[in-house]
Amino acid sequence: MSALCRDCFTRGEFARRCPECGSPRVADHPELETLSIAHMDCDAFYASVEKRDDPSLRDKPLIVGGGKRGVVTTCCYIARISGVRSAMPMFKARQLCPQAVILKPDFTKYRTESRRIMEMMRDLTPLVQPLSLDEAWMDLSGTERLHKAPPAETLARLQARIEAEVGITVSIGLAPNKFLAKIASDIDKPRGFSVIGSVDAESFLAPRPVAIMPGVGPAMVKAMEAGGYRTVGDLARANIKDLAERFGTYGLKLAELAHGRDNRAVNPNEERKGISAETTFNDDLHRVEDLEAMLAPLCEKVGRQARAAGVAGRVVTFKLRGTDFKILSRRRAISVPTQTAKTLFAIGREMLAKEAKGQPWRLIGIGVAELVPAEAVEHDLFSGDEQRALTHERTIDTLRARFGAGALTSGRAFRSKTSPQD
Repeated sequence: MSALCRDCFTRGEFARRCPECGSPRVADHPELETLSIAHMDCDAFYASVEKRDDPSLRDKPLIVGGGKRGVVTTCCYIARISGVRSAMPMFKARQLCPQAVILKPDFTKYRTESRRIMEMMRDLTPLVQPLSLDEAWMDLSGTERLHKAPPAETLARLQARIEAEVGITVSIGLAPNKFLAKIASDIDKPRGFSVIGSVDAESFLAPRPVAIMPGVGPAMVKAMEAGGYRTVGDLARANIKDLAERFGTYGLKLAELAHGRDNRAVNPNEERKGISAETTFNDDLHRVEDLEAMLAPLCEKVGRQARAAGVAGRVVTFKLRGTDFKILSRRRAISVPTQTAKTLFAIGREMLAKEAKGQPWRLIGIGVAELVPAEAVEHDLFSGDEQRALTHERTIDTLRARFGAGALTSGRAFRSKTSPQD
């Protein structure tokens, strides 16, 4: 069986410990020398960066997240021992781990470190497809001659380089496709290096719960379990026609993935799916006027990001979260793609009015989806109102770029600054 020492990078046929340095950190698999699709995932990224910058936090449980009304953005592995998890309400995280140190996220710092790591990956191959700030797929096919090593060794060296130069650890999954690589990267965290081959993919997946499948959230899990599909093996054994009738076209995708098949390429140019912003309130809000005050600056933020990215959205997305933490989400297709706060606020305000009937809410969000190049607005014959709003908001962008972000703001956005929010 092919093996690789992740400490001294010795390759050969050995198991358990490296014959050269004695390290137990050995990756072995019959397909180790031939696999080339990888998924890299930073270990508790935000928390790891904070611990790197403040060594006094090293042995303490650390939670990175919003205020008392927010949710856990991420937490270190020490906090996870107490049951804390990402996206958990902060009040619950505090109950589970009252001794935890809690820090608000510093996304400027995290984006800087993310860029460093992504550039290290691009030093090895141009085929890097980021999923978020802290994870990405890589395709190292054909790089053996360039790096004078198979992809497995190249990845192990990358893992060591990130740890030495950035000061955080990452986990890597190596497999024949993107789906399996992403699952593999989560097997042995933190500092993991796991391999799933094409030969053992089905047997590995079969006993796993259906929740590991991409796009399968809690509601989907309930629906699948109600239909008798509790494990990936249940999906693999299912009649494809039955899956299609029950889950539509996604049922066909599930059938392929359940067998370990995924023909998606690692695409560094894959289009961004959407732009959104949201905020959690310090205190529940129920008055429409207060909710609108929270919505306005979010619309401005999304509009600015869309204009900066040179895209417009054909769909406006809207989200509210109730005091029971259940999320209400709405989508509305629009005739003219938008990248303006004015249009976003007008549509978001209408959707808010339909849902806000006096009940308390703890979060509001707005966004655009089904993105198209911004030129689509300019060439749309019916985009008069959008064009006028766009001209106005671009002027504001220019003034802010010249005189600072606080140089100009709308009256509604200014009033919202006095309202409670994280």
